[in-house]
Amino acid sequence: MTLYSALQKDARAGKKKFAVLIDADKYTLPSLRKAAEISVKAGADYFFFGGSLLTSDSQTDFITWIKDNTAVPVVLFPGNSQQLNNKADAILLLSLISGRNPDMLIGRHVISAPFLKASKLEILPTGYMLIESGRMTSVAYMSGTTPIPSNKDEIAVCTAMAGEMLGLGLIYMDAGSGAQNPVPVSMIEKVKSSTSVPLIIGGGINTPLKAKAALNAGADVIVVGNAIEKDPSVITRIGSVIH
Repeated sequence: MTLYSALQKDARAGKKKFAVLIDADKYTLPSLRKAAEISVKAGADYFFFGGSLLTSDSQTDFITWIKDNTAVPVVLFPGNSQQLNNKADAILLLSLISGRNPDMLIGRHVISAPFLKASKLEILPTGYMLIESGRMTSVAYMSGTTPIPSNKDEIAVCTAMAGEMLGLGLIYMDAGSGAQNPVPVSMIEKVKSSTSVPLIIGGGINTPLKAKAALNAGADVIVVGNAIEKDPSVITRIGSVIH
């Protein structure tokens, strides 16, 4: 069974998942090992790899270590086309549908297509939506796009519906790494009720309470990243809520 088929099946059954986001620039191999070991014990379902920048050459080593030492699938969450890696299991092929930057909608996909076609990566077409979080995030700055205002649920709903109608298999609503505020509960509820594809929520989820609120609102997958860089034990607490 493919990762996408399994995710669809679990979403229909109401079985929640969580992903640990690894930004290679923010880890050393020892700190990665520690975070990975805690994540596995906490029941992490996926490791997402990526970030707005990639200034180190450690991503391949990190992915290789996780593949050699855990059974958790590795999914690329690339900030740009330089973050592609054949060592992973799959890639979130992100189309930034909340913005109007053509490079993020299709431009970089064209550049990446030959590599992805030749690779063994499972392609997960994903409608990526940035949500305003109370501060400028790296992804908003680097993408040159304006996030959807956090009080404009109707814009988020229509954007997500359009993404599904275009054939995108996942919707990923992200407040951004280090977000001051997570994606609002009301927005998650309305997007979930208006779409039928699995819904991923990330950014600003740094406590079990915030994770539970997003799950109850309809998130199928919770993504935690910046919080574990500061305190890896938060994964254990969030994992207990999700599973």
